[in-house]
Amino acid sequence: MSGEALRLAVIGVGHLGRHHARIASTLDGVRLTAVVDLKADRAAEIAAAHQTAALTDYHELFDQVDAVVVAVPTEAHLSVATPFLERGVGVLVEKPMAHSLEEADAMLAAAGASGATLAVGQTERYNPAVAAVLPLVTSPRFIEVHRLGAFSERSLDIDVVFDVMIHDLDIILALVRSEIVSIEAVGVPVLTPKFDIANARLRFASGCIANVTASRISRDRVRKIRFFQPDAYISIDYAAQEAEGWRLSRRDGQRPQIQGGPIPVQSDEPLRRELADFVAAIRDRRAPLVDGQAGRRALALATEVAEKMKTV
Repeated sequence: MSGEALRLAVIGVGHLGRHHARIASTLDGVRLTAVVDLKADRAAEIAAAHQTAALTDYHELFDQVDAVVVAVPTEAHLSVATPFLERGVGVLVEKPMAHSLEEADAMLAAAGASGATLAVGQTERYNPAVAAVLPLVTSPRFIEVHRLGAFSERSLDIDVVFDVMIHDLDIILALVRSEIVSIEAVGVPVLTPKFDIANARLRFASGCIANVTASRISRDRVRKIRFFQPDAYISIDYAAQEAEGWRLSRRDGQRPQIQGGPIPVQSDEPLRRELADFVAAIRDRRAPLVDGQAGRRALALATEVAEKMKTV
């Protein structure tokens, strides 16, 4: 594929898929081959905006693409992604990776058999503020997360845990490399039959505790995560792409001093970084930052949290 444009298509151009199409149409070395959507008028609208083909049937893409983005409803992830993975076509599937762990395992098996690149759209991992802070979070003892958003008509087929909390669960798993020993969780269905607000308390073997709150019925939009570790405090505002860190400086014979402030962050669109990494992973034949295994781990933890909520 060296020197040739990577042929990429976006399947599902609703709320998020249309942004994938917008970005893919501007990436160097990428040709947006087509956009696909069951709604012909929506496919035509997005295709016209980016000078590409509009399709309503993804089967027409077989043998025509090197990579696809799957941004359809979660229950269709397996059926749409698998035939491409079996053909060795790279797949970036939106989060949550699949409707169940069994489906996630089937996707991993298909990718493993063909050698296809499988990436999962845990977009927050590509947030520049997260990237700036990751090297500084070395031994977290307490993590506090608030991800609150206004009610939306989309993604109502899944609990808030799989809709938005899964982003923070993925980041926590990437940072706290320790086994989870206990989970406490509660969820409340407020506006839909699914859980619209949830809180989970995760305890790790290392002693770290993470308190994670997610809501899709808040009047205020808040997306923040804070890390507390010995002699240090680090916080991220995901939405503002801002971070700050404070630490206690100790010197012999002197009083400890608090030092720190804003952490430099080079602002960028996380989705653009995610797509660029996906394309680079295919070209370089390497794993993407959030590969299928990472997507499965986040899904497994989200599933455990959801099960705990049902038993309360």
